[in-house]
Amino acid sequence: MDEPVKEAAIADPTPSQEVRCAVRFPLTLPVVISAGRSEYSALTSNVSASGVLFEMNSPLRVGEGIDFSLRMPGAILGTPNDVLVHCHGRVVRCSVSQSQSQVAATIDEYQFVEQ
Repeated sequence: MDEPVKEAAIADPTPSQEVRCAVRFPLTLPVVISAGRSEYSALTSNVSASGVLFEMNSPLRVGEGIDFSLRMPGAILGTPNDVLVHCHGRVVRCSVSQSQSQVAATIDEYQFVEQ
């Protein structure tokens, strides 16, 4: 199993620095992102309680609200079964390299779905 990537908070951030306060898990999970009236297929690169990094074919606009669902592995959550989580967030960064976009988003709200 992959080890989580620990992130340290920056004491005095400037606008160009990121502040992370949650453990990131390097997970590749398929996801469909709803942004406005459009839907996009993506894969996660890493996931934390407060945000997610997506790899996708299309860029998204910074500040745009998004909705998506993740099927989190039970082994990561410490549960006997995988758990479906509905998330609402917003795009905080988008970069394009070659034909892929890396889209970072916060998770502002989430809800565990009974299965």
